[in-house]
Amino acid sequence: MTTISSSTSSTSTTSSASSVTTSGTTTSASLDWSTLIQAAVDAKLARATTIAATITSNEAKIVAYQALQTSLSTMASDLKSLATAVINTLATNAFATRAATITSSGDVSASSALSMSVSNGAAIGDHTLTISQIATAHKVVGTSQSSQTDALGCSGVFALGLEGGSAVDITVTDTMSLLDVVDAINAQTTTTHVQASIVQITSDSYVMVLTATEDAADITYSSSADADILYNLGVTDSSGSFSNVLQTAQPAIFALDGIAMTRDTNDITDVLAGVTFNLLQATPSGTSLRIGIATDTSQIASAIETFVADYNSFRDAVIAQQATNSDGTASSGAVLFGDGTVRDVMNQLQSALNSTVGGLTMADLGLSFNEKNELELDTGTLYKILSTNLAGVTKLLSAQTTTSSSQLTVVNTGTSPQSFVLDLEVDASGSLTAASVNGDSSLFTVSGKTIIGNAGTIYSGMAFTYSGSTSQSITVTSTSGLATQLYQIAKTYSASSGSFQMLISNLQSRDDELQQKVNDIQSAASAYQAQLQAQYAKYQAAIQSANNTLTYLKVLLNAGSSN
Repeated sequence: MTTISSSTSSTSTTSSASSVTTSGTTTSASLDWSTLIQAAVDAKLARATTIAATITSNEAKIVAYQALQTSLSTMASDLKSLATAVINTLATNAFATRAATITSSGDVSASSALSMSVSNGAAIGDHTLTISQIATAHKVVGTSQSSQTDALGCSGVFALGLEGGSAVDITVTDTMSLLDVVDAINAQTTTTHVQASIVQITSDSYVMVLTATEDAADITYSSSADADILYNLGVTDSSGSFSNVLQTAQPAIFALDGIAMTRDTNDITDVLAGVTFNLLQATPSGTSLRIGIATDTSQIASAIETFVADYNSFRDAVIAQQATNSDGTASSGAVLFGDGTVRDVMNQLQSALNSTVGGLTMADLGLSFNEKNELELDTGTLYKILSTNLAGVTKLLSAQTTTSSSQLTVVNTGTSPQSFVLDLEVDASGSLTAASVNGDSSLFTVSGKTIIGNAGTIYSGMAFTYSGSTSQSITVTSTSGLATQLYQIAKTYSASSGSFQMLISNLQSRDDELQQKVNDIQSAASAYQAQLQAQYAKYQAAIQSANNTLTYLKVLLNAGSSN
């Protein structure tokens, strides 16, 4: 906001009065120098006031453009998960999300026997799981000790570890207590994978428990010739074997779809890609767990609901800029009234929404415009089509890319899919060396068998893998769904190089130019004010001198008349 102000400072003269009166025998005049100077300066500043009003108007437009830009940016960000539907373990789109269901047959609780997690892109399908036994860790206990803090009175060195792993020497001195021994063992747990603890049975009875931190591996122990510390604590017997085994080490044994498997852990991550099974308990004979892995359609529905809110929010902001007064003129808040860019983006969004892809329209998703032209969603219709025609919904909303050769696999379509002919060059050793379009090899980067569209090009975000061993030209065909089109519109207009930013930048540059003009006018007016003050100070001094002379002459005349 630019403020224009002016003031006239008082000028020091031989008279302090701002109004001066001169009188003669027949005339008198009163001069208000401050008013005269202020009027002259205000005349100079009038142009600056007009320019400042333009700056204020531009600032209001900038704020309005920025609000629309932010609204579109939010819309683009939320639409991104619907704009592409490539399925792989790296995909983050809504169509790659997965949900798992676990049910049971027979007398077994599914949630008590198994928990699981599924990553994006995991293969969809149904499976049957039976658990014969879960993996357990080796656990042993010693005999009762009367105190956990009194010195044990024995010393020696023993080695502790897990079978097949690293063992570490633990040194015990005769001043150490049971608690000290536990601390010494636990100080090496990272290497030995053996953890010690103390269980208080009564106020004067304590036992030490050794537990393997890994399943299906036995604890190993060896003692020096000086003293057998664990024997003294009742953990081992005279033969060196553990005296009291609370839990034996065993692997997990289970069968997935009839295929028997064994693992040394209950957290199974290597059976189905992207799927982790957490085995909790064995399933009784004759029972089984049924596992279903499917697209998490709730994520797709949520993304569509978010878009509806984003679209209506942007539309409301646009409508506010078209508000009129009762006489048909633009309201004071409609600073972008009749703006062509705002009208264009709104028209493009509505055009995309009204398009047909794969024989389906937004109406098939439960989307429609109400009497206020707001977007509405019938969730019942949406969930029905998600359960009956997910493939159709995927094609309707997202980008689809196919290739004319099975040797070129689409890894990612990107959010701006293109159709083109990709020329691939393979050298004599069978290595892929270049990928080009119309002879331009700078559009893609080749890394091994992977081909990635370079940032800053129209192919950015597209990625492929090539399994062929010869040079060839392959046709890539892409289509854009509703969400892809909407995403591109919102992204393009809200980008740092988009139309709204250009308008904002132009207004900001214009305001800078106008502000400089205001500054120049104010500077000139200030100099002019100083000039007038100096000039009128001289006039004041001259008038004062004339008044003094007049007074003197009057005195002389009056003196002559009296004689």
